[in-house]
Amino acid sequence: MKTTQTDFGVLDGEAIHQYTLENDNGVSVKISTYGATITSLLLPNKDGKTEEIVCGFDTFESYFSDAYKANAPYFGGTVGRYCSQIKDAKFSLNGKEYELAKIVGDNNLHGGKVGFDKKIWKVNSFSNELATVQMELKSKHLEEGFPGNVTVQVTFSLTNENELKIQYGAITDQDTPFTITNHSYFNLSGFAENVEGHSVMINSSTKQVWDETGAATGENVSVVGKADDLQSTKTIKEVHEAMGDGFEHFYLFEDKGFELDKVAEITEPKSGRSMEVFTTEPGMLLYTGKYTSDELQRESGLQYGKYRGFCCETHRYPNGMNLKNAPKSILKAGESYDSTTIFKFNW
Repeated sequence: MKTTQTDFGVLDGEAIHQYTLENDNGVSVKISTYGATITSLLLPNKDGKTEEIVCGFDTFESYFSDAYKANAPYFGGTVGRYCSQIKDAKFSLNGKEYELAKIVGDNNLHGGKVGFDKKIWKVNSFSNELATVQMELKSKHLEEGFPGNVTVQVTFSLTNENELKIQYGAITDQDTPFTITNHSYFNLSGFAENVEGHSVMINSSTKQVWDETGAATGENVSVVGKADDLQSTKTIKEVHEAMGDGFEHFYLFEDKGFELDKVAEITEPKSGRSMEVFTTEPGMLLYTGKYTSDELQRESGLQYGKYRGFCCETHRYPNGMNLKNAPKSILKAGESYDSTTIFKFNW
């Protein structure tokens, strides 16, 4: 196991580094200090062939192409200060009204115009003997409209059990809405096909209701017996066809609390690869890339686009600061944000 540092690019005169985490089983993950972004994840298949399984780019410049900026898919980024959509880009907290940037229609999305995924993170530590790196970001009071000075840390670790562990921590000097996630898009076929041939199980009987703008309303509904009930394994394609649309569902894990537990498993039969998801978070957004532009591809020619990658975004409730029953959507001064998500790979 090891971690290596390489130069990745320069932004506004500041060097961008990339850290490659490698375990002893042929798995490697690359993470850029720009946005604490996972740019690559190489994984063997059942025949021992190692292939790329996440959307991303091999050169720093590709993250600034016109096609990428126009589509804004957030490939692999660490998204915050508050991920998903915030209704009407505003909220009230402790008697004060806060207005945010309108990113999607009238709603805020993924922390604003310059969210955590577009910041340069500082590396606190990395290990040459272990596959781990810790990055830190300081988000100033009223940055993107959010109150409080927040110090955020994210630690990426790759184990010999083929687990990619992502641990988040944060403290603030004022109460503030806060939840972050990793926005990686996975394709366990190695992009040989789109993700509709993958099978998925999610241990949830309930999802959020979103309005026509894409913001959570505060109502949660049962999915039991419906097309999007994934408590028993289904192929993505059969559910897509039944719904007439791709996934953009925030599933709730109401009984789990904030304990680390397995919440999902996705498998791809031809490659033999599977991915288990464990999280402390109360919900997960399953997104199958229905808005991803077909113009996007890796420099090697790996084709991205609609249904070419799926996201498992674990975090607090979307629009949580505007909902009555959204647990721990506000990080309070003096308290610590503590969150863990693990992607465990098998082949």
